[in-house]
Amino acid sequence: MTLEEMLARVEHTQLKAFATWEDMQKLCEEALEFHTAGVCVPPAYVKRIRDTYGDRILICTVVGFPLGYSVTAAKAAEVRQALADGCDEIDMVVNIGDVKNGLYDKVEQEIRTLKQICGNHVLKVIVETCYLTREEKIAMCRAVTAAGADYIKTSTGFGTAGATKEDVELFREHIGPDVKIKAAGGISTLQELEMFLNLGCDRIGTSRAVGLCREQRSGGSGV
Repeated sequence: MTLEEMLARVEHTQLKAFATWEDMQKLCEEALEFHTAGVCVPPAYVKRIRDTYGDRILICTVVGFPLGYSVTAAKAAEVRQALADGCDEIDMVVNIGDVKNGLYDKVEQEIRTLKQICGNHVLKVIVETCYLTREEKIAMCRAVTAAGADYIKTSTGFGTAGATKEDVELFREHIGPDVKIKAAGGISTLQELEMFLNLGCDRIGTSRAVGLCREQRSGGSGV
């Protein structure tokens, strides 16, 4: 897989609490230079990025992030505002407490509610696998599928661990045919990036890919 092919599946990400507008500009300029799938940014920066870069860049933002325990009405308001500000795609965090309590129907209904608001906009569902048992991960695959979301996503990158090969393989076994996979969290080498893409991930969320590819290009060798 070429660097260009990998970058085309990467959401160049900057979600640190202390990220500045200068950081956002750097992120967007790198995304445009390296032709990434888009950027994933805090909700507060969506409108300014859209106003600055127009339709040249795909913007993803996060909802209920990173802990997921906001009530559904609050998450719904976040989604509406993000879409009004010009966001293209939404990454929501499930209520992990509801998952741990076995309230899978409630989680499914929240996902369905947010997807209805999103309409034709892509909704990705972060299930934060590091906190879940195998049975809970399977239950989330079923909930994401039944609710009509577009993606299941492994991690926020703020939990105790990130994406793993085993979790992506489990997702592939249990999600519906119309659900795609986004891996995120701890993906720090080109080898890991390529591995997750080869495992069947359609998107990768990472802040490191552009820098890694820049180093690889300057070194003059292939992946």
